[in-house]
Amino acid sequence: MKKWLGILIMITAIVFMLSNLSSNNGNANELVEQIIPKEPSFEYGILTDSFSVTKGVVKSGQTLGEILYANHIGHPEIHEIVKKSKEIFDVRRVNTGKSYMVMCSKDSIGKAQIFIYEENAISYVVFDLRDGIDVYKGKKEVVVKLKTAASTINSSLWLTMEDKKLSPRLTHELSTIYAWTIDFFKIQKGDAFKVYYEDRYINEEYIGIGRILASEFIHKGQKFYSFYYKENTTYGEYYDDKGKTLRKAFLMAPVDYKRISSRFSRKRKHPVTGRWKGHFGTDYAAERGTPIWSTANGTVVSASYTKNNGNYVKIRHNGTYTTQYLHMSKIKPGIRKGASVKQGDVIGYVGSTGLATGPHVCYRFWKNGKQVDPFKESLPPGDPIKKENYEDFMMVKDSLFNILMAKK
Repeated sequence: MKKWLGILIMITAIVFMLSNLSSNNGNANELVEQIIPKEPSFEYGILTDSFSVTKGVVKSGQTLGEILYANHIGHPEIHEIVKKSKEIFDVRRVNTGKSYMVMCSKDSIGKAQIFIYEENAISYVVFDLRDGIDVYKGKKEVVVKLKTAASTINSSLWLTMEDKKLSPRLTHELSTIYAWTIDFFKIQKGDAFKVYYEDRYINEEYIGIGRILASEFIHKGQKFYSFYYKENTTYGEYYDDKGKTLRKAFLMAPVDYKRISSRFSRKRKHPVTGRWKGHFGTDYAAERGTPIWSTANGTVVSASYTKNNGNYVKIRHNGTYTTQYLHMSKIKPGIRKGASVKQGDVIGYVGSTGLATGPHVCYRFWKNGKQVDPFKESLPPGDPIKKENYEDFMMVKDSLFNILMAKK
């Protein structure tokens, strides 16, 4: 009897121990779950966990003030926001289709604390309203991957890019690089290209191509090369295999355009008036608010407004050449009569002021006082590689050339 009682006590003790062990393991698991912190969420470098976050897209005709007012920001505060952001960002340049984010308080009011507007895939503007009004610009981290591509053209360059599943932006970039060298309207079957370029990603999402670093273009049996090289820390240029710049003293276009909507013509039916008359300029269609550049160094001779031209800037480059830029939404502050500008300086922004049907810049070009088509002019070349940089350029060029030639 004592023997069986002892066995029973031992079994009871074992069951009790196992029960405690199981309970302790459960508590341990609960403890582990409790001490594992939740990953904090960040957007645009801002911790979002303490906010109620809303994402949206700017609707047609919608303004920054309307978006903020809908998120419980009153008109007096909106007025202050507009005033304080003037030097950082012109709120009138909030464009239809652009993305934004509103971070609101989690209380019953849900008032906007932070507003972020995306200018493009990379750049954004932050309006921090938590402690006063702080407006600043930022950029997302971009990961660059280097790619090479090559093909023979069977029909058009555009269709060849499409067949190869390459970005159509490559067509635009190549035509810009070789703008003064190759007439891309005369590309023919049998022409070929090789290109070494950047693909850009944000958070592993493809956002488009970056810069072309090197290219070979064969047109009518002749080989043309371009190599990107920076002579200074500010900007670089494209040079051929001998170190001669592919750029002329004038930029090929005054804006990063989508298409040429109208060319220089002695007779054209005006899209607004319907009258037939000369169109002594080149129209570059672009998104409203896109920066407009001075195509060469010069001095501003006029920055004003007229009924037909809208907001415009006129620049004298030397005793021979003068250019004019029409229909701006806004002339950049500081661009006034007598101001000096350099090639590539922003002088205004694309709009449709004056006699215009849509956002574009009408670019006009004078030579010796007569309006001419810059595409048909033999313009002076840009500066070649400086002697002190020539050896370094050749080393960079040779390296890029070898990468190009390795692509079959």
